[in-house]
Amino acid sequence: MKTIKIYFIALISLLSVFQSCRQEYLNEPKPTDAVSPEVVYGSKEGATAFLSGILRSTRGQYTSTDSGNLTSLYFARTVKGNDIILSGSWFLFDYANNNREPNYRRPGFTWNYLYNIINKINAFIQGVSESKSIAEEDKKALLGQAYTMRAWMYFELSLEFQHTYTYDPNLPAPPIYDMPNSVEGKGMSTQKELYDFINADIQKALDMGSFDRVNKSYFNKQITYGLAARVNQVMGNWVKAAEYAHAAYGGNVGAVLDSSMYGNGFDDMDANKEWMLAIPQSSDQSAYYWIAPSVFMDVAGATYKNGFINKSLVNSFSDTDVRKLFSSTGRTNYLQYYTTKFKFSFSADVALMRTPEMILIEAEALYHTNPNAAHDLLYELQVNRDPSAVKSTNTGEALLNEILLERRKELYGEMGVEWYDAKRLRRGLPRDPWHRVNMANDPLMPDDKRFFLKVPQSEIDANPNIPASVNDGR
Repeated sequence: MKTIKIYFIALISLLSVFQSCRQEYLNEPKPTDAVSPEVVYGSKEGATAFLSGILRSTRGQYTSTDSGNLTSLYFARTVKGNDIILSGSWFLFDYANNNREPNYRRPGFTWNYLYNIINKINAFIQGVSESKSIAEEDKKALLGQAYTMRAWMYFELSLEFQHTYTYDPNLPAPPIYDMPNSVEGKGMSTQKELYDFINADIQKALDMGSFDRVNKSYFNKQITYGLAARVNQVMGNWVKAAEYAHAAYGGNVGAVLDSSMYGNGFDDMDANKEWMLAIPQSSDQSAYYWIAPSVFMDVAGATYKNGFINKSLVNSFSDTDVRKLFSSTGRTNYLQYYTTKFKFSFSADVALMRTPEMILIEAEALYHTNPNAAHDLLYELQVNRDPSAVKSTNTGEALLNEILLERRKELYGEMGVEWYDAKRLRRGLPRDPWHRVNMANDPLMPDDKRFFLKVPQSEIDANPNIPASVNDGR
């Protein structure tokens, strides 16, 4: 199993600029009650420990079980589509595509959680930048991570609180904060302003970042390239999306894929060379049931046993595909199939980004610029997963649909791929009748407002620069 490098920072109280951290990863744990800014930013090791505290926030326990961490956000997207079915328990309002009103939990959690992390990152950027003790090269490596993380969190906000970028870049978007603990809330930005800020952070990270890192839970330059690929994919900048995705996986498909890892449980970031970024856990540092999707997807091992797979997705796999990891309950309704892709335990790691996604981003980008090359790249991934795969002869829209299907087959249960693709491509997301909530009479249409959340009422009440009318028409 994995080796986790442990850092400890208990509660950090820093007057006005610095954020609190819980116990984190140090080689030799030395918990303290309070750490001064001089200690935190007095060395590379202190800053790295603070950074590990921020990373802990991405996998910790924020408000409640379906609003616990970054994976909660991704699983809420996952259950909005057609491939995953919930029979009960958490995420039910997300599954019904009915969890977007200003006073509902999902908007409040998503907004407050992401801005909480952004504020910590802003404190980190300021502290490292102003440090007189950290060497310049170390500063660059640390800031490269921080700018990537901040761009990531703002990218998630852009996806969650407005139509996709290509719908109308001038629409209101979440506020932009680049300094910690702002006394007064800012007004809404626009999607264009927000994406300009995201891309500026990405460029800073590429200019100063490093490929070195403690382990796969830390951001590095490879992850910066991966995030840049996602951002440009959403923006429809296909040449850049292909370039960044290619850089993220290295360009050698055979070197970064390992079909043998399928069936091993998707639970160990160190044992899987395809994993680029992950949320790690151990028996004594676990998010327990607050981690999704692991707890829901492995019905055989999970406690709640309420996540099922639509038979249409099951039937899209050939029998020789190593990813066909489904079992039958013997029922003949929506409870029929479950997946063993994910192994659930309190020490199971969760993937946030993998090389197959980057390969498929490049394939989709090539579809727009060089369809023959898209065929070749798609087949390299397909034959790795299925030795009986036949190279596609599809052209036009059929080729694009084949790439999108491959994304669903590869990434189901990980990042809300159906929702993500339907939103950015401005497609609908209908459900077939094989669902507990099939939405046949009210399907998600292209550019449906249910693809984004309303601004939480708590933010409107607290921020005088966001008018009460902000949700009008949303």
